[in-house]
Amino acid sequence: MPELVDVLPHHRFDEAALAGYLAGRVAGIVPPLQIRQFQGGQSNPTFRITDAAGHRYVLRKKPPGAILPSAHAVEREYAVMHALAPTGVPVPVMRLLCEDAGIIGTPFYLMDYIDGRVLIDIKLPDLSPAERTAIYLAMVDGLAALHRVDWRAVGLGGFGKPENYVARQISRWTRQYLASNPEPNPDMEALLRWLPENVPAEDAPTIAHGDYRLGNLMFAEDSATLLAILDWELCTIGQPLSDLAYLCSFYHLPHDGAPFRGLKGLDLLAMGIPSEADLIARYCEGVGRACPPPAFNTYLAFSSFRSAAIGQGVYDRSQRGNAADSRAHLYMNMVRACARTGWEIAQGEG
Repeated sequence: MPELVDVLPHHRFDEAALAGYLAGRVAGIVPPLQIRQFQGGQSNPTFRITDAAGHRYVLRKKPPGAILPSAHAVEREYAVMHALAPTGVPVPVMRLLCEDAGIIGTPFYLMDYIDGRVLIDIKLPDLSPAERTAIYLAMVDGLAALHRVDWRAVGLGGFGKPENYVARQISRWTRQYLASNPEPNPDMEALLRWLPENVPAEDAPTIAHGDYRLGNLMFAEDSATLLAILDWELCTIGQPLSDLAYLCSFYHLPHDGAPFRGLKGLDLLAMGIPSEADLIARYCEGVGRACPPPAFNTYLAFSSFRSAAIGQGVYDRSQRGNAADSRAHLYMNMVRACARTGWEIAQGEG
């Protein structure tokens, strides 16, 4: 599990105000509250709340201080998980959304805590080859299940603008990257020129999670059963191949990088980890589409570019003192690695 620590000094808030607010709105909650912060997340600060009766919840809030436009949208996270509750896609039970920044300083939402495993290291070093295979297949099957959901039928018709998704995403992350005080980076600068000139044709839109990876999934303690898909901050209605490419981007990143390690250079067969081709084929079978998907390398290059842009934002927040993780300053390494990988893929070398 991600490490629990005392609430970081720059993320402290009025705990008494929170307890009073929740006591009148969440059935069964019993003050006083014990609050601990999950260490390891890089975006919306996340906390475990335990009440006097032993009930446990998770609170996610926007970070304090200045943030980039449209970032950290906890309201959207809440909306999509609430909508997915009856679909069978595994999500936590949503308890409430508070959009009043006057309670604890920023908007937040509360959901049920789930007992399970969050497997951070994609190499799964503590598992057997058979267990690794099962986890990876459950991971890609969860993505296929999400993409099969009829987003209009679950009330998400106004959740996003599905048209021209890739072009708009390129534009958005270009703006976010340039607004985050980047250092000179020839690989990113090359991608900034290449991507708008190579926008792929789009498929029928689906719910796009935006950050679908192993570390944002929760599994049962003793099996590969997927209990919950977490961290929906980047979710919208968009292109399913963007999610698949992000999931596969880890095959192209070096296994010994830090803090964003990939699988490149490992003996995946011996480890029991499906190859990228096998993972893609499993997904295509799950959603009923032709394999391999067209223009997939463009989606891969964009995914690496977007990861670099996100990493630049984390690093910039660390310099301004409001990142959610004390190790955020290391993310400049991620920016450089992802930019290099993305440009190599764009040139057909990745």
